[in-house]
Amino acid sequence: MGKKIAVLTSGGDAPGMNATLRAAIRAGIHYGDEMYVIYDGLEGLVNGDIEKVDKSFTGGIINRGGTVIRTARFPQFTDIEVQKKGVEQLEKKGIDAVIGIGGDGSYHGLLALSKLGVNVIGLPGTIDNDLQSSDETIGFNTTLETICDAVDKLKDTASSHQRCFVIEVMGRYCGDLALYASIAEGAEATITYDKKIPDEELYEKIRKVKAARKSHCIVIVSENLLDVNELAKKIQENTGYETRAQVLGHMQRGGNPSASDRILGARLGVRAVELINEGARNRVVGVVGGEVKDMDLEESLNVPRVPNEEFIKLLDILSE
Repeated sequence: MGKKIAVLTSGGDAPGMNATLRAAIRAGIHYGDEMYVIYDGLEGLVNGDIEKVDKSFTGGIINRGGTVIRTARFPQFTDIEVQKKGVEQLEKKGIDAVIGIGGDGSYHGLLALSKLGVNVIGLPGTIDNDLQSSDETIGFNTTLETICDAVDKLKDTASSHQRCFVIEVMGRYCGDLALYASIAEGAEATITYDKKIPDEELYEKIRKVKAARKSHCIVIVSENLLDVNELAKKIQENTGYETRAQVLGHMQRGGNPSASDRILGARLGVRAVELINEGARNRVVGVVGGEVKDMDLEESLNVPRVPNEEFIKLLDILSE
C-alpha cells in the first residue's frame, strides 16, 4: 500500500524548486504513492490549500524558476495552536508524510510539525547555501551564475569610465555567494561575515588598484553587513577612485535553474520519497562529498556553520 505524500515549498524561493517538486511527484507515482501539493507553504498548510496531483502536474516545470506551488514566509507558525491547525489539515486528507523544500526557517517549521507527530523530510532549497546538512543547496548554483553575469555587465561600464563598483549580493548571514562570486569574477576586495576588512586596509588596496591604472575595481559585499552606498562614498573620499554602489537585490532569485540545480533537485527529490517508503522519519537530505546523504532533522539544525577556509585562503592569494 502506497503512502500519501504532500510536498510544499517554504520561505524564500530558489531556482530549482520546481525541478525538485517534479522529481518528488514523479518518484512517488513510480513507487505507488498518492502525491499532493500544498500551495503557499506553511500558510497554505494551515489554510488547507492541499491538492492531489498526478504526473501531468509536472509537465513543463523542470526549467521554470520560482515555485509553481508558491511560497510564503509565515512567522505565525511559531504559535503551537497554529501548528495544530496545520496538523488537522493533514489529518483530514490522510497525509502520511510531508516533504518540505526550503531553508533554515522552513526546517524549523518542519521540526515543529514532527514534534506533533507528522513525519517530515526536509530538502535544502535556498540560494544562501547556509544549511550544514548539504555541501550545496538547491538554487545556489543558479544564483551564483546570475551574480556573475551581472558583475560581468557591470565590469563593462566600470571599465568604460574607470570606476570602482561596490556590489551587494544576497546570502542572508552566509557569505558563500559573495565568496564564490569574488573568486569567479576576480574581485579586488570581498567583505563577508567570515572575511571582514578594516576600512584603511580596504582603502589602501583600492589605492593600489588605482595607481596600477586598472580599468575597473570590483568590491563584493554580503547583504546585512553595511550600507553599500555609504561605503561607496567613503571609498571615493579616501581613494579618489570614482565609486558607485549596486544592490543586485531580488533579481538574484529569478531565472531558469541551471542544469546543476535541476540535477541536484532530482537527486534529492527522489531520495526523499524513497526514505518515506523505507519507513524513515524526520530526516533531511543533502549532498555530502558528492553523495546523497540523510540525517536527523533536529540534529541537522544544531550543526555549527563552518567557514570555507579553503576558499577564503584562495581569495586572499588571488586578490593580492
